[in-house]
Amino acid sequence: MSIPVSARAATRPLADPTGIRPAQAADLPALAALALRSKAHWGYDAAFMEACREELALTEGDLAGSDVAVIDGLEGQPVAMAQVVMEGDRASLHKLFIDPGHMGRGLGRAMMIWATETARAKGAKEMEIESDPDAAPFYARLGAIPAGTAPSGSIPGRVLPRFLLPL
Repeated sequence: MSIPVSARAATRPLADPTGIRPAQAADLPALAALALRSKAHWGYDAAFMEACREELALTEGDLAGSDVAVIDGLEGQPVAMAQVVMEGDRASLHKLFIDPGHMGRGLGRAMMIWATETARAKGAKEMEIESDPDAAPFYARLGAIPAGTAPSGSIPGRVLPRFLLPL
């Protein structure tokens, strides 16, 4: 499966990345901050963000039990990250966050290409994605198929769009 490239995205270079690399334990504080900045970009209030803080943070266990990659900006700090978790022959995209100052420059697409290639290499035939409602159009543009909803892990009663992406 190849991810379609829109004309708009094709004309924008990646924003100052030094390349995709595996995340390391030393990155965990910066990745937690990145996830919070990215989520807050959608206008959520402080109470909502605090309720999501634990769910958005990665742990050393996440690094050991899944594939996590980052793209560093010129300053050497992560500006994009993604996490793929294998569950049998199905992959799940657990996290994908882009620094708001770097959105719209192809980093999300680059992380999705990394995620799909990683999942495919591990034998996955599809990837499950639970999306923030504001990010749902991004996944749909990449060919993900709506597949109902899933409960939020942070906010009781809130549901998230769920997608399946054939690999």
